[in-house]
Amino acid sequence: LEGNIRRTLSCKQMPVSSVSSFPPLLSRVLDFKLLTIGIPSVQRPRGSYLLDTLQSLFFASSSSEQKHIIVLVHLADPDSTWRGHMISNISTLFKPYIQANQLVVINTPLKSYLPLKDFKKHFNDTPAYVAFRSKQNMDYAFLMNFATNHSDYFLMIEDDVKCVPGFVTQIATTLSAWENKAWVTLEFSQLGFTGKLFHTRDLPRFVHFLFLFYQEMSCYSLLSHFHDLLMQQTPIQFFPSLFQHMGNYSSFEGKFNSLKDGEFEEDDIGSPNNPAASIYTNLKVANDSVLVNAYSLDKNFFYTKSAEAGSHLTVVLDTPAKVSRVQVLTGSGLKEENQLKEGHIELGYDCTNRINDCDDYILLGLLVNGILNKQVLSTKSGKKVKCVRLLVTGTPPSGIIVRHINLWILHIAETTC
Repeated sequence: LEGNIRRTLSCKQMPVSSVSSFPPLLSRVLDFKLLTIGIPSVQRPRGSYLLDTLQSLFFASSSSEQKHIIVLVHLADPDSTWRGHMISNISTLFKPYIQANQLVVINTPLKSYLPLKDFKKHFNDTPAYVAFRSKQNMDYAFLMNFATNHSDYFLMIEDDVKCVPGFVTQIATTLSAWENKAWVTLEFSQLGFTGKLFHTRDLPRFVHFLFLFYQEMSCYSLLSHFHDLLMQQTPIQFFPSLFQHMGNYSSFEGKFNSLKDGEFEEDDIGSPNNPAASIYTNLKVANDSVLVNAYSLDKNFFYTKSAEAGSHLTVVLDTPAKVSRVQVLTGSGLKEENQLKEGHIELGYDCTNRINDCDDYILLGLLVNGILNKQVLSTKSGKKVKCVRLLVTGTPPSGIIVRHINLWILHIAETTC
């Protein structure tokens, strides 16, 4: 990696000027890097995938690779409540990366956008979709404008993807091989705008292009025309893909979207291997339900008739272990019934030998549509997980079903504190 990055950085780009009509977004000087990874994100009617995407991105890049990247998130939704909620969660989950200047979050005020009404009709699209598409073009443009002076290259990904481990090294290796060849974008995914790599020197021109034609067509179609203008006649694609779409619902009106990249090679994570544990809860257990079923690996499940904010269900491992993945499934599985819509999962660590709890918890992630399925980042170096806690954060309208709490264990060993 270091050799490829040194070769790639050997020919520095001259800094480019920002677009004069844009608001001053830059609040501090950031270290110059090889790669800025841009992620635009807006509120989705059926839940956000952004935290999962960030989790996947940092889990898939080593500490050595992370020294050469900046992850830039543009929270582009006008809802200040949603933005505040996302900022709070990002700050909690990814604090070390923020402190290391490896993760930056920005927002552009809606008053800085060009008009989003009275559009001409194109391609028989509905007015709502034209407005969505036009705003998306500007979301991307503001993100790219901010990214122009921080690195040699810019990579766009969407807010609902997962990343191949080592993708930074693979991109650096490709850049080294292509350093003396002409290209506008290199493509590391076949999905929309995800995985498109630019020279940062080209971003100001593309930003202007997006603003000139933001009403006319989608950003991906505009990129195709931009290629033609700069004489790249055909896409330059690399296989297998480095990014895969993981969301099931579009950011446009929450419509179902099962788009997948057929060139992405899935990792086989195997079956969960729940180690021996005890289960504790302050939920009211229904007469015909068994608490341990929430942690079993069979088809049984746990049901509670009611729950309140602050209620919990906690798995306490007999022997603390290194947990690589946690999966929590609530609801019936057949319909969106008895799901826990408002809840999150915490990992617990213990240095005082508490019998049925832990004295130190960190947030792993939020339930989205009643489900969490996350790789675990090593935020507590040298310590093993003792507790996995499902915490109810909002009172549900009816009872909830906990079908499975599944754990994948790297190895089990005694904890040291």
